[in-house]
Amino acid sequence: MKLLSTIVFTLIIISSLQAQSILGTWTTVDDATGEHKSMIEIYENAGKVYGKLVHITRESSKNDLCTKCKNEDKNKPLLGLVIIKDLTEGKNCLENGTITDPENGKTYRAKLWLDENNPDVLNVRGYVAFFYRTQQWLRVK
Repeated sequence: MKLLSTIVFTLIIISSLQAQSILGTWTTVDDATGEHKSMIEIYENAGKVYGKLVHITRESSKNDLCTKCKNEDKNKPLLGLVIIKDLTEGKNCLENGTITDPENGKTYRAKLWLDENNPDVLNVRGYVAFFYRTQQWLRVK
């Protein structure tokens, strides 16, 4: 009986830790309209965290290129574009990487963390100097 209790407790702990991971697929939400715009898959590679655009809600944008992006991302298809790059583990967040806004091609320093009240909400913050903007993305289940 003790062994069964230990196994159940361990499984509960493991599942709660997995549920609180930033890794996975997230829906982006338009700041102005509240509409769902796209889905971003956040994944780990070689100890760093990245995010790529895996779905675009607007049918007319699905074959668009990132014409305003800079460097190696210029003129790449939006679908599959890695917009979050090189994030590393910080204190209660992922940080020290970048995020690119494919609508304007600008790249910002980035910080991501789960909402403390709801682990299905991801706070995504882009920085330029002392100015920043934070969006909330929703976990795809």
